[in-house]
Amino acid sequence: MAQTSGLVRALKQALKARGTTYAQVARSIGMSEASVKRMFSREDFTLKRFDEICRLAGVEIADLARAAEARRREISRLTLEQEREIVGNRKLLLAAVCALNHWTFEQILARYALTEAELVRLLARLDRLAFIELLPGNRIRLLVSRTFSWLPDGPIQQFFKTQAQHEYFQSRFDGEGELMLFVSAMLSRASAAAMTERLKRVANDFAELHNDDLALPLEQRFGHSLLVALRPWNMRAFRELERPAARAGVQVRRNALGQ
Repeated sequence: MAQTSGLVRALKQALKARGTTYAQVARSIGMSEASVKRMFSREDFTLKRFDEICRLAGVEIADLARAAEARRREISRLTLEQEREIVGNRKLLLAAVCALNHWTFEQILARYALTEAELVRLLARLDRLAFIELLPGNRIRLLVSRTFSWLPDGPIQQFFKTQAQHEYFQSRFDGEGELMLFVSAMLSRASAAAMTERLKRVANDFAELHNDDLALPLEQRFGHSLLVALRPWNMRAFRELERPAARAGVQVRRNALGQ
């Protein structure tokens, strides 16, 4: 199943690279657009259909297999030591974040007060950390997966909590492209698990939109941050008002959840 998913993702990327839409795929193979979308979302293809779409995308199945294997080898997280090294140098952290956002060497130099030699040294350090590959001509190839995330409560997240969190929330979140939702509910474990999976899909959609927009000029793209969180939680101000017996019962449930 994992191999099938990798091939389908690689095929979708090949179609996007050629600017081929689902509607065009549908017309080419004699299906409705809705059926094509359903086929991709369910990852349910006949070999004949898959081969037809490969021809439309201009790729061989072997090409997709190689692309899927390369993606499988991409890392989704750094080690604790790697994060500590990156966060210990503000300029190195800047270079890492720019690389994550697919900035080119020239774009980083144009925006930030770094010399060319300084930026080369920073990128070379990221190369040694296997975060990027620094190619000839100072081209940057990212070696992390599109689902890459920093370590939970690791050095980068700690940096955000202590240095950037207050700044991030200093907004009314009512401007263009801004949104903040805070919703409370009583959920079963099954419902919480289902919600977690939906939020993971939102994060994947966010990453896909980021990749889709890479073809646009830098001046048409703007830094956006998505913060998604879900946990069993009750505000301390409310917990302090609980009856002792109720507090003990809640603690038993928290222990059962490993909190």
